[in-house]
Amino acid sequence: MNKNNKKPKSGVKLYKKPQNKFKSAENQAGENESVRLNRYLASSGICSRRKADEYIAAGLVKVNGTTVTKMGVCVTPTDKVEFDGKLIKNEKKQYILLNKPKGYITTTDDPFERKTVMVLVSNACRERIFPVGRLDRNTTGLLLFTNDGELAKKLTHPGYKIRKVYYAYLDHNLKPADQKKLSEGIELDDGMIRPDLVSFVKADDRKLVSVELHSGKYHVVKRMFESLDYQVVRLDRVAFAGLTKKDIPRGKWRALSEKEVAFLKMLR
Repeated sequence: MNKNNKKPKSGVKLYKKPQNKFKSAENQAGENESVRLNRYLASSGICSRRKADEYIAAGLVKVNGTTVTKMGVCVTPTDKVEFDGKLIKNEKKQYILLNKPKGYITTTDDPFERKTVMVLVSNACRERIFPVGRLDRNTTGLLLFTNDGELAKKLTHPGYKIRKVYYAYLDHNLKPADQKKLSEGIELDDGMIRPDLVSFVKADDRKLVSVELHSGKYHVVKRMFESLDYQVVRLDRVAFAGLTKKDIPRGKWRALSEKEVAFLKMLR
């Protein structure tokens, strides 16, 4: 707000560094009711801030009907922002954690009209959310949904090495020699995979194996075991980026707490 308690005029303006160098970007946005355009795009779930800069430079973004190609431009809540010809809104950020059951595919839409995970979170919030990463149709367990494009990009980027834990139910007992091979690393068609930990969930059950890894490669757990002549009968993701299935029945969801969201944003 200015000294006269008037709203800033709508329009495009260059970003000005706040006088107090210790103010966060969030506080600055709250006080001035303006935010950088790249952050606005990321907060709308369009893309990451880095990708937003590329879109701006390419001339794909308009503010109040004018194409913007400069970096550092700010917008206010009253500004009309368009991306690739479509009006976008800076919606409230939502973070929903689902314990996915079998039989649902991880997509926002399916041309074959199969059941999608979106049905399970249809009443979670008004905002349009999307799954972060994917689980196979018959893989169960944790699946995060959000409209925070920047966080979603971070959690799926291989550079961040997000921790995941799977329980794999095998068709026969895992031999000690094969457990050692898995722990030392398995060469697959698309490169070497070395899990962080391969252990047994129960001491007396060598068919139930816990696999902790950071890879996001397609079907990676199943392919690891198949390379050693094991079939994964069931696969359940029990942990993702520090989140667990505690108190979430199969097929149900819950919203993340502010503390959990802050933790995810701090991951490096």
